[in-house]
Amino acid sequence: MMLELIVLLLAGGVVAWQSERFNPNLPRWIAMATVILGMLLLLSTISGIPADTFNMVTEPGKAENWLLYSRHEWIPRFGISLELGMDGLSLLMLILTLALGAIAIVSSWNEIEFKPGLFQANLLWTLTGVIGVFLALDLFLFFLFWEVMLIPMYLLIAIWGHENRGYAAMKFFIFTQVSGLLMLLSIIVLAVQGAGDGDISFSYGDLLGSAPTGKAGMLTMLGFFLAFTVKLPGFPFHTWLPDAHTQAPTAGSVLLAGILLKTGAYGLLRFCIPLFPEASMQFAPIAMTLGTVGIIYGAVLAFAQSDFKRLVAYSSVSHMGFVLLGLYAWNSLALQGAIMQMVAHGVSTAALFMMAGALQHRLHTRDMNRMGGLWYNAPRMGACAMFFAVASLGLPGMGNFVAEFLVLAGLFAVSPWMTAAAAIGLITAAIYSLWLMQKTFQGKPDEERKLQDFDRREMGAMVIMMAALLWLGLYPQPVFDLTQPVLEGLQPLIVNVPETLAGNIPGGTP
Repeated sequence: MMLELIVLLLAGGVVAWQSERFNPNLPRWIAMATVILGMLLLLSTISGIPADTFNMVTEPGKAENWLLYSRHEWIPRFGISLELGMDGLSLLMLILTLALGAIAIVSSWNEIEFKPGLFQANLLWTLTGVIGVFLALDLFLFFLFWEVMLIPMYLLIAIWGHENRGYAAMKFFIFTQVSGLLMLLSIIVLAVQGAGDGDISFSYGDLLGSAPTGKAGMLTMLGFFLAFTVKLPGFPFHTWLPDAHTQAPTAGSVLLAGILLKTGAYGLLRFCIPLFPEASMQFAPIAMTLGTVGIIYGAVLAFAQSDFKRLVAYSSVSHMGFVLLGLYAWNSLALQGAIMQMVAHGVSTAALFMMAGALQHRLHTRDMNRMGGLWYNAPRMGACAMFFAVASLGLPGMGNFVAEFLVLAGLFAVSPWMTAAAAIGLITAAIYSLWLMQKTFQGKPDEERKLQDFDRREMGAMVIMMAALLWLGLYPQPVFDLTQPVLEGLQPLIVNVPETLAGNIPGGTP
C-alpha cells in the first residue's frame, strides 16, 4: 500500500499536467480524485489491520511491530534499500497530509489560470514527497523524499506566487537546500560510523545506537537538527517563512503551514533525538531556549504586521516553538502535546491561510489597513475567521488548547522558568489574534464594497476543519491512543542515557 500510495500521487500529477491540453478545468478534478483515491486506499488498508496491532509498542529496530513494513533491495552495494514503515505517528501524519492536500486543491479551485495542469501536478508531487518523508525508514531514501518535497514547492512559489515571488522562492530554496545538504553529510557520517568493519547500511533500525560520541556526535547531530529546525521553522532559522508564505499562492501556503512544517517536527522526533540520544541530551537546554525565544519573538512580530499573511506566518513561528519545547522536554505529556500541536496547528493555520488567500483574491490586497468591517460584507467569512482566530489563540475546547496545555504541563516538570516564559506566548497569541479580527472584520463597514462571501465549496472545507479542531479539543483520546505506542518505543532510547534529555530530572521521565 505504501508504494502504491506514492506511485498513485506521482502518476496523478503526470495525468493532471497533461489533462490541461483537453480542458483547463480538468486538472483540478483529477488532482482531487487522486487525493480522494489515496485517502480511500489508506483507510481501506488500515481497516484490514487487526485492532490489537495498534496497541503494540513500536520498537524502532523491530519491523514486525510496525503497522505496515516493507523492504526491497535498491542499491545493495551501498546498503541502500526501499525501506518503508508506518506506525501510529506516520498514520496520523498521512491522514493530515491527504486531508490538507484536498483542502489545498479546494482553496485554489478558481485561483489558478496560468498552466493549471502543471500547478496541480506540482501540488501532488509535493504531497508525494511529504508522504515519502513520513514513511521512509532508509535514511538515504528519506533524504531523497526530502528533496522531492522541496522542488515542486519551489516551483509553486516561483511560478504562481505574487509580486515578489522570485526572491521568496529562492530564499526558501537556499535555506532548505543548504540545511538539507548538511543533513546528507551527517547521514553519510552516521552510515560509515555505524558500519564499523561491516557493510554500510542506511537503515534506521541498523543505525540506532551507532552514533559517534563526543564532539563528532554533536556535530553530526547538528546536521540533522539544523535541517529539521529550518523546516520547522525554529528561531533563528525562520526568516524564509514569512516571505514564502506571503508570496506563495493560497494552496502553497496551505501546504507549507499545514504539512511541510510538520516534516521538521517529525524529523526531530523520529530521527534526530533517537539517533543521537547523548548529543541531544547535552543540546536540549539550547534547543528549549530557542523554542522559548521563538514563541515570544514570533508573537511580538506577528502583532507588528499589517499584512494578513505575514501575521499568520509569524504566528506559525510562535506556535511551532511549542513543538520544539515539547520534543526536548521528552516526557509523555510534553511529547503528546507536541504531536497534538502538529495536527491542530496544521488545521487551524491552513484555514487562516485559506482565508487570507480568499481575501486577497477578492480584494487584491493583503493589507489589513485597507480592510475593516468585512463581517458586514461577508458574514460567513467573518464567522469562520473568528472561529479559527480563537482556535489559534488556544481557546479551551479546541485542539490547540489541548496541545499547548500538555506541552506546558510536561515542560513544568523539566523547567518551571521556561514554562512561565512560554506561557507568555498564550497571552500574546490572544493579542495578535484579536487584533487580526479587529483590523479585518470589525470596525466601520464600507457599504459600497462588493465582496463575495464564501460559497458552498469554501464553506464545506471550513466546516470540515472546524469539526476537526472541535473533535481534537473535546475528544483527543484517539490521537493519544494512536501515538502512545510509538512514544513508548522511542522513550527508552533516551531514558537509558544516564540523565534525562533536559538534564533536570534524575532517573527518568515522569
